[in-house]
Amino acid sequence: MGDVSGPVFDSVLDGVGATPLVRLRRIVPDGGAEVWVKTEWTNPGGSVKDRAALAMVLEAEQSGALRPDGVIVEGTSGNTGIGLAMVAAARGYRSIFVIPDRTTTEKVSLLRAYGAEVIKTPGLVPLEDPRHVKKLAATIARDTPGGWLADQYGNAANPDVHERTTGPEIWGQTAGRVTHLVAGIGTGGTITGTGRYLKRVGGVTVIGADPETSRYGGGDGSPYYVEAVGHYLHPLTGEDDWPAVYDTSLPDRIERIADGESLRTVRRLAREEGLLVGGSAGTAVAAALRLAASTGPDAVIVAVLPDSGRIYLSKYFDDGWLTTLGFLDAGTGPLVRDVLGPYEPGLLVADATTTVAELRSTLDRLDDPPSSVTVVQPRRTDATSWSVPDVLGSIRHDGLAGLVAGDRVGTCAGPPPATVGHGEDAVAVRARLSGLAPSDPVLVLVDGRAVTQVERSTLG
Repeated sequence: MGDVSGPVFDSVLDGVGATPLVRLRRIVPDGGAEVWVKTEWTNPGGSVKDRAALAMVLEAEQSGALRPDGVIVEGTSGNTGIGLAMVAAARGYRSIFVIPDRTTTEKVSLLRAYGAEVIKTPGLVPLEDPRHVKKLAATIARDTPGGWLADQYGNAANPDVHERTTGPEIWGQTAGRVTHLVAGIGTGGTITGTGRYLKRVGGVTVIGADPETSRYGGGDGSPYYVEAVGHYLHPLTGEDDWPAVYDTSLPDRIERIADGESLRTVRRLAREEGLLVGGSAGTAVAAALRLAASTGPDAVIVAVLPDSGRIYLSKYFDDGWLTTLGFLDAGTGPLVRDVLGPYEPGLLVADATTTVAELRSTLDRLDDPPSSVTVVQPRRTDATSWSVPDVLGSIRHDGLAGLVAGDRVGTCAGPPPATVGHGEDAVAVRARLSGLAPSDPVLVLVDGRAVTQVERSTLG
């Protein structure tokens, strides 16, 4: 059998980096390009962010920004925090992390397992709001004795470590054969550092993989369900502030991947390749598969897969969660879409800044106006479907007469409508919505977005 011993480390932190490269075999088109994945979840903290976390702490120690009795503080969607919490535990620091309230319970549990203090804050607020993840983390770091803000969004150690390690690893593991790099864009550190190295040594084509509505790829900035990738923009944010570490000139192009495609790819990777990975990995692989279908057999594509699916079991691998959001069919029938029959996708909405008078005028021009109108965030978009977190409420047509004409509908709307996944079991949905009045509005979801509105009675 030869030498079966593994590496020996003085510290868990010595195990960061040098992650395996694995070839995809079963989900790649026949006769197409080779597709390999960089298994970053095999880092000791479970994600690609271990690299940046360790690099940022070491640099801060060297510069004196982080003192021996210091406190590590960061705003994070989870993975950078987990990496920093691991480093903090191994090097004897306290740590405090501010996380969006939509972060998975698994990530929160991991942070606390490392001894970190976790502070949840609303995830969908304008950048100027003091509760914003980055703003609140900066405030806590400033007000905490010995506090040091890691600032993954602006810390040059983030992309630099990928230029020193991730890029050279991929080049060496492929013996210089890599032709294309595919990576998601979150803070931008991974794609910037890794891509910079591979472009310099081999002229590698760099493809950014981005959620469809993310601002990086030109989306409207509305919420999406894949965590740890992309750029959400609250419509009331004054300036669209992108991370300083992201070199926007580096990607040759950006592939925009819808949530449904990302999550279905994630499930295929688990069931057909034996790789249990997170949603952003699904985004990267979906982009890589598109690329593989359009390139010849001589292409060698490497996709960076940031984290493990183990921290998303309550979401991406939970059939109930996926079904209620319209990502998955219940597997029994009749389904909601069977009951609805053919329908014209489209949703009449009023953004929150619309006045009551303007909405009355719009409805008066319709031959068959709906009984209720969905009120949404004032987002500049031509979308015909709406992300559920952007739905603010609902306002009844017959209630408009009693409202002040100049009031904004966002201030007088009622609660958001109930939602159903288009693939849910219709009988179960009827039972769940039995407390609603027959004319109450219900939004029908496909891949996490509201595509049409019906009255509860339409569902039986």
